[in-house]
Parts: sequence; structure tokens; C-alpha cells
Amino acid sequence: MDVAIMIEGQQGLNWPRWKRLAVAAEEMGFAGLYRSDHFTNPTGPHLDALELWISFAYLASNTSRIEFGPIVSPVSFRNPVVSAWSAAAVDDLSGGRFHIGLGAGWQEREHVSYGFNLLELDDRFQRFEEGIQVVSKLLKSDEPSSFDGRFFSLSDALLLPRPARKGGPPIVIGGNGPKRTLPLAARYADEWNAVYATPERFAELSSLLDDYARAESREPGTIKRTLMHRVIVGKNEAEIGRKTEGLDFESANERGVVIGEPGLVVEKLKAFESVGVTRVMAQWLDMDDIDGLELLAAEVLPHLA
Repeated sequence: MDVAIMIEGQQGLNWPRWKRLAVAAEEMGFAGLYRSDHFTNPTGPHLDALELWISFAYLASNTSRIEFGPIVSPVSFRNPVVSAWSAAAVDDLSGGRFHIGLGAGWQEREHVSYGFNLLELDDRFQRFEEGIQVVSKLLKSDEPSSFDGRFFSLSDALLLPRPARKGGPPIVIGGNGPKRTLPLAARYADEWNAVYATPERFAELSSLLDDYARAESREPGTIKRTLMHRVIVGKNEAEIGRKTEGLDFESANERGVVIGEPGLVVEKLKAFESVGVTRVMAQWLDMDDIDGLELLAAEVLPHLA
């Protein structure tokens, strides 16, 4: 199992912070740098939110090792044709290091504020599946494709230049929903990214994904299993106390949040490895805590190699 960094782009991401995080991820040995795709937080003041695709074009050109991508980009405000086109270009520019994470959209505030229709849940997931199909057809087909959906359509459409990586960048579907999300992951995803799950819950969901994959005549092992999870590490109890001030520990414990000194963090991450997690995207809410990333890299990563 390896560890990547995941940040919430709507919580104050700007160029100085993104450049600093890119250097940290690249030089400290993290597997990747991932970010959310939101205009704003659900509540509170508006903060810096660096545009998604421009930020990834920067990573493609200014890093050489790390993998990266959105966890996840909603089809509710990103047209899947443009997303597929952008993903192929960024993946080629990076030498094949991009992963395209797709989602249905969920946050009401940003959709209302910026004029996008979130839709009711059934319609939202129908639109999501259509969006995945459009992205998949454009990335994977070397011949012109057509698609007649309720929300999206293609007519003799071909993405050129063709992605250098056969089939284009991996499609990532994120979420824990057993009735909607997991069936879509089994049908279309190269990678399933769970969110805030205990090892026990991850194992249950992963087993269910296996069942769905077999029903789709897919070998379950062809779907990579990753996890986006909050990680808080500190040198001692005092530092951990400062970093967790205001945290709802009851809720955090229920969701299996990884909190502790390096040795305990290693132990908790290995519990996820034992149930099949191949990569943890460590949700790093303090984008300016580079010292914490150094601690994670120096005293946790070597024990997971």
C-alpha cells in the first residue's frame, strides 16, 4: 500500500499553496497529489478555489513522478465531453500519471450559487451514469462513437489526438453507496475510491463490489481499491491536541479517522492494507502544514513500503 496526499481545493487553494504541495508530494516520496473539485464549501465564507484543470496542467508540467487527479469531479457542472478531452491531454502531458475521478455531484450550495442543476437523486445518478459512459467511449474507442442519452449525447464523435495510454487515464468512481455507486464502479471503473470507512466497513463494501463485478462478467481483481481518508499525525500528544482542536472525536472514531503519533498511524494504515486498500489518499485539511507532511513522509511511509 502507498500513501498520497488529498486536499480540499475549495478551502483556500491558491497558486503558492499548490506549488508548495506539488514540491512536497514529489520530493517527500508520496505516491500522488489529489484534490476535490468544488467551487465553495457547503457553508461559510467563500475561499480561494484554484480551477481544477489548470491546476492539473501545472502538475503535469512541473512534476515527474507523482500520480494525480480529482477525487472527484462532478458531471453536474463538468460536461463529460470536455472532461474526457482535458483528461486525455493532461494524461499525455504528464506521461501517463493522471487518474480521472468522476462523481454525481452532491453539494447544493455551489450548484445554486453558480447556476447548475443538481437534480433529484434518481435523475442525478442517471445523469452520472450517462456522463461515465460518454467519458469511457471517448477515451477508450479508437473509432467514432455515438450515444443517445437523456442528458448527454454523442454522434459520430472521436477524441483526437488519441490518448497515448491505451484506453486513456484510469476512470475512478468514488463513494460508498452500496445500491448506486458500487454497481456503477463494477460496471465502468478502473478504480474504486472509498471514502471515510473503517477497515471493517471497507472490507464489507469491497466484497460487495466483487459480487457486482462478477455480475458484470468482470474479474474483481481488475478494479483497483483505494481509500480517501482523514489522516492527522503529530510528534506527540500536545501537537496532536493542537491539530485536533474542535474535532468531533465521537464522529471521527465512528468513521475510523487515522489520528496519532507516527507509530499508531502506521498501525492504523496497515489495518487498511490488510483488507485490500492499495492506496490511501490522506485528506490533509491544513494545506500549510508542510512540517506534518515531512513527519508523515519520514516516519510513516518507510514502514508501508
